[in-house]
Amino acid sequence: MKRTSLFSRRQQAFRRANGFTLMELLIVMAIITVLMLIAIPSYLNYVRLANETSAVKSIQTISQAQTQFSMQYPVSGYSCTLTALGGDPHSGPPSATNAEILPPDLTSGIKSGYQFTISNCVKNSNNGNDRVTGFTITAQPITVGKTGNRTFCSDESGLIKFDPTGGTNCTQSLGQ
Repeated sequence: MKRTSLFSRRQQAFRRANGFTLMELLIVMAIITVLMLIAIPSYLNYVRLANETSAVKSIQTISQAQTQFSMQYPVSGYSCTLTALGGDPHSGPPSATNAEILPPDLTSGIKSGYQFTISNCVKNSNNGNDRVTGFTITAQPITVGKTGNRTFCSDESGLIKFDPTGGTNCTQSLGQ
């Protein structure tokens, strides 16, 4: 009798030393899967929200750069390109084609999942000089639904509007 009980104890100790059973591992994997199914969509929503917030702040930065550009270069008015608002500070003094106002991440036109453009430039000619008196800044998600849901637009007034579908028809005012 003593022998079987000693054998039983050794067998139980051996089983415990081997680690988890297959059933325990399956339960842990199922719990991890459920947590991932809950967490990943929430994470992606937070990323989209952060990208949209960054896009709004970037439009405000571009709009401020346009105001500064028009004050520094009144003959030109506003800029029709992001590259003219940017520029390399080591390439010489600022000019109307290299104003060095906008940071390089915005000058490239792509930031935080959004594509930025300046379009619809309204030009007035006076004595052979074209002066830009109006523009539209557009921030459109690179992949609608993934990098952002809404497109944001602004003009020389500084008012930011958006298109909830991610298109370019910005008609709804953003509550700032």
